[in-house]
Amino acid sequence: MAVLLITHDLNLVRHFAQRVAVMEKGVLVESGPVETLFASPQHPYTQRLLQSRPERAVVPVLPIAPVLLDARDVCVDFRTKLPGMAGWFQSGRFRAVDDATVSVRQGETLGIVGESGSGKSTLAMALLGLQRTSHGVIDFQGRALRSYRGREQTTLRSNMQVVFQDPFSSLSPRQTIERIVGEGLALHRPQLNADARRDKVIGVLREVGIDRTALHRYPHEFSGGQRQRIAIARALVLEPRILILDEPTSALDVSIQQQVLKLLAGLQRKYNLGFVFISHDLAVIGAMAHRVAVMQNGAIVETGEVERIFAEPTHPYTRKLLKAALTT
Repeated sequence: MAVLLITHDLNLVRHFAQRVAVMEKGVLVESGPVETLFASPQHPYTQRLLQSRPERAVVPVLPIAPVLLDARDVCVDFRTKLPGMAGWFQSGRFRAVDDATVSVRQGETLGIVGESGSGKSTLAMALLGLQRTSHGVIDFQGRALRSYRGREQTTLRSNMQVVFQDPFSSLSPRQTIERIVGEGLALHRPQLNADARRDKVIGVLREVGIDRTALHRYPHEFSGGQRQRIAIARALVLEPRILILDEPTSALDVSIQQQVLKLLAGLQRKYNLGFVFISHDLAVIGAMAHRVAVMQNGAIVETGEVERIFAEPTHPYTRKLLKAALTT
């Protein structure tokens, strides 16, 4: 059987393909045997792709940095239907997150890794207060999420923002960039008039590298990397304290991925943001995170400083993940 493997993951290509073709802007710019192309790339774009590896860009967190988010013994359960059962007996329970304990300090990045279905995104939604928990406590700045009510909850939402994985589906195709980025301001900053909102949108777009000419354009007019920058701007415009980043670079090729990671690192340093960075890419976590939590079947099986976990993993599942990571 012949296989056509289409991917932006160069590690997969190196390990599983015999020949490779490199495309840029719809044009096939270089092709040949994998060994030859990886050893001696001829086209500048191929050279840039091969040189684009995540570089560690973390700044040490001050020991006195306050804890922004603190989750203890968090469980998330979903009801399921049991086949062949009826009445009260037809409902079962699936535990998606099992006694998870994590914390994030100001200016710190917590990486969460694990295979698909391990509970990473469910935990993230629970940390945001968007997923009901069945057990445990989640505090934001020393106060339980469940205690926020009314206007306080609106303030909480502006302080905790999320950037999703897919920039092609997380932005409404029917809205202009100005409306997408400024939508939250209408709810969370009602005192701003239209001109003030536009100025704020222009300013935050500039911070992520998007020109003001984008205001009246639509998402389909931008590349994947540009869309993700717009998604970051949408989260940043409310001046949050913490960002939940759910696989924010997995849909991007390695050269664009590196640019977005540098952007995020710069924003974190500038605004002293806390990040929860979810990824299955250990190289990205190694470049961005101060600490890492490893999830398996809903449970955190190992957690600690990134350098220690990557150098001396103690749990068999962590060792398995690191061994399975295909590195160039």
